[in-house]
Order: sequence, then C-alpha cells, then structure tokens
Amino acid sequence: MNKTIRRASVFALLLVLALLVRATWVQFYDGKALADDNDNRRNVIETYSRPLGNIIVAGDAITGSTRTKGSDLAYKRTYRNGKLYAAVTGYASQAYAATQLEGIYKDLLNGTDNQLKSVLDTVTGKRSDPGNVLTTIDPAVQKAAYDALGGNKGAAVAVDPKTGRILAVVSTPSYDPGQLTDANTAGAAWKKLNADKDKPLTNRALRQPLPPGSTFKLVVAAAALEDGLYKNVDEHTDSPDPYVMPGTTRPLENENKSAPCENASIRVALRYSCNNVFGKMAVNLGQDKVRAMAEKFGFNDDELDVPVRAYASVYPSDMDKAQTALSGIGQFDVTATPLQMAMVSAAIANGGKLVSPHMVSQITDSGGDVLKDYDDSADSKEIVSSSTAEQLQSAMETVVKDGTGTNALIDGVTVGGKTGTAQHGENNSKTPYAWFTSYGKSDSSGKEVAVAVMVEQSDAARSEVSGNGLAAPVAKAMMQAALK
Repeated sequence: MNKTIRRASVFALLLVLALLVRATWVQFYDGKALADDNDNRRNVIETYSRPLGNIIVAGDAITGSTRTKGSDLAYKRTYRNGKLYAAVTGYASQAYAATQLEGIYKDLLNGTDNQLKSVLDTVTGKRSDPGNVLTTIDPAVQKAAYDALGGNKGAAVAVDPKTGRILAVVSTPSYDPGQLTDANTAGAAWKKLNADKDKPLTNRALRQPLPPGSTFKLVVAAAALEDGLYKNVDEHTDSPDPYVMPGTTRPLENENKSAPCENASIRVALRYSCNNVFGKMAVNLGQDKVRAMAEKFGFNDDELDVPVRAYASVYPSDMDKAQTALSGIGQFDVTATPLQMAMVSAAIANGGKLVSPHMVSQITDSGGDVLKDYDDSADSKEIVSSSTAEQLQSAMETVVKDGTGTNALIDGVTVGGKTGTAQHGENNSKTPYAWFTSYGKSDSSGKEVAVAVMVEQSDAARSEVSGNGLAAPVAKAMMQAALK
C-alpha cells in the first residue's frame, strides 16, 4: 500500500473513531443532561403520565391524582384539606417547581428514585411504581392550631419532646395547593398568591425568622444557670431597676412598671418578664456565652432539615454591650422561627436533651416496604444538664400558674411556658409580634408536647397585643389536642 492511501486510511479511521466517541458522549453524558433538563417537556409528560405516590397523615393520604382532559399531561396532583396541610405538603405543579415535602421527595413520589428500582429496573431503565411519604403530623393537633390561629397572620409548631416527631406545622393565612397543580390555570393563581400582601406562600412556621421577644429569655436563663452565674432560679440577681444599658443613657424598661423586678430571681423575672434582669444578665455573661447556648439550641444553623430546610434562627455577633443587653430580651438582631422556639421548650421539657425534630417518619415503596425509617435514625444531644432543665421547668410552670402565661392552663396537665411580645419597626412603631412557647405533660398518661406560636398580625388593638392574650390560647388548644 502506498503512502498516500495509507495516510488517507488512517485519517478516515480517526474520523470514524471521533464520531464513535462523540456519539457515545452524547448518548451517555449529554443525553442524561438533556433528559434531566427542567425545560425538557418530556420529563413533565413522563412525570404526570400516571398517578404520583402520596403523602400520608395518620394512615390517610392527604394527596391524590386525577385524570386530566385535553392535555398531554395525563394526571395532575390533588389535595385533601389543602389549606390545612399546605405548610407540610407544599405543592407539586405541572407549571412550577415542587416545594416542601412534594419537592424533597419528588423522585420518590414520581417513581424515579433509585431506592425504588429493582435490579431488572436498573438494567431496563423501567420507571418504578411511585413510593409514599409517611409524616409524623397529628391531624388533631394540626387542625387545632389552624382553627385557633383563625384569621390571624401567624404560625405554630408542635413537637414531641421525647421522639422529635413534629406533630403540627401551620402557617396562616394559608393557600390551596390545588390551585397551582394544573398548567392551564396555575399562572393566574400564582400571580394572585404572590400579589397578596399577606404572603400566603410563605411558610411562617419554618422559613420566616422574626424577633422572638421575651421567649428568648429562656435561652439566657439557661446560659446563666449552666455558666454558674446563678446557682438556681430562686437566687436573687444583681439587677437594678431601672437598668441603664452600658454606654447609653437609655433605661431598659419593663412592660409592667409595678412588677418586683429589682434584683429579681430568674423565677420571678420569668414570671413577670423583667427586661432589666435578662438585659443585664446577657451583658454579665457576655455575648459569646449567650451565643454558645443559643447555638446549642439550634440558632445560627444553616442546615436544619426537618427534612424541609428551615431558615436559620439568628443570634448575632459583634455587638456592643447595649446591643447585647437588647439581645438578652430577644430584640436587636435576634430572630427565631416558631420551629426554633418549639425546640427550646422541647429540650427543656425533655430533661435538657433535644431530639432532632422531623416531620417524616418513613418513606416506603409502592408495596409499603420501608425504605428509610427516620424515627429510628433521630439523634439527640444534651443542650443543658438535667438539673438546669428541672430548674427551668419549675420557673416556666410558675409563669403559667401565677405569671404572664395563665391562658395556657389546662386541667390535668402540667404546663410550663414563656410569653413574648416583640417590638419592631422604626421606633417600635409597628404592631408587636405576640409569642408563646411552652410544653405540656399529661398528669395521667405521661404524654408530652412542646409548642411555639407566633401571631404576626391580628385585629387586636396594639395595646391588647400580648403573648398571653393572642398566642397562649393557640398553644393551649394544640396541647389539649396532643395530650388527649
């Protein structure tokens, strides 16, 4: 073979090899990227070619699928009691990305999760039957919270302190996820929901941290007891009234001017919600020690998954002493979600140990076989010692029996709580947020629950906004439902 033919043959062979490499690349790499592209309508068609798996509450499906007409998308998602459970389910939409549990378990619910595949499915590429998501939500507690919040803008969370199971996640005003499922009508509903000044799509329970006000005093008290600043909740503190914040001429005033807050013990200071006591306590401890305790409870955690990613509750850094004093009463730049404040009460109620909160108990395949059990894998960590937890329980129970939280009293239940009224707006010009965090322990059954309620806005006059007046009754209704 002469040199010219040999060179031409080699060149032709190289071209063939290049084509083979390119074809293989497109098939096995670009092909997967194209298949996974969110703009690839074939994926949407495939997802909705048959019914999705379901989200389960107490053994009953709160989701479903229904046949569509005149569309290449054969099925669409449906919801039972959609407004009641919207903060749990989120939505699965033909037009928009799925949210909440619908988004996190999207692949499980549409049958593409690798956990669902058999060996044969893996070889053939066949789509598996969809799985199901079993939640920890207690429908009675969920409904009690939703009904009690009523027309108020707010949120509530309930947690079992012993297991970490989240029993309720409610955000109001809510919305019907079913409005967003159909591609033909979702656009108009989306615009209307986003234009609503009350922001119904916002999950206030998990994803809207706000100033927690005096409920944060529990964290400061825990830091003081653990540090040894005070030996117990009945030791008198060094707390002048009025207390002028360091570096300023501004006194940290108390809401109740006649309350016995001067040098008050932690018990009395929690009972009357004495700002001077906890402002000075935070300064005496120093911001680093308060932050360390806050972070043990879960503040400043950017990866709190329940399994929905909750927004981080924040205890700030680099404060001066006056700002540190304000942080001690849950003001300045301190923020918290209702989930976070429920975690504080849960840890105190559980002898100082916090079990990781979660609102999914199991995920299963279509036949009911468990793929993962989250109850078994829930871990716990010690936040405060058992003696500190007992001291705080005693003080919180005084708050409910004889203090600012009497609206949470329940016959036959030991209730401990803490109210909060958080100022906000320029010069505190806006309506305060009303908070209440608590735990309840049944005297007969031993069942326990921890709750946190935040009322962001209500029809009450500004002078009538308080944690006891607005939030405590919601917490009471939730605890009663949980402890039946």
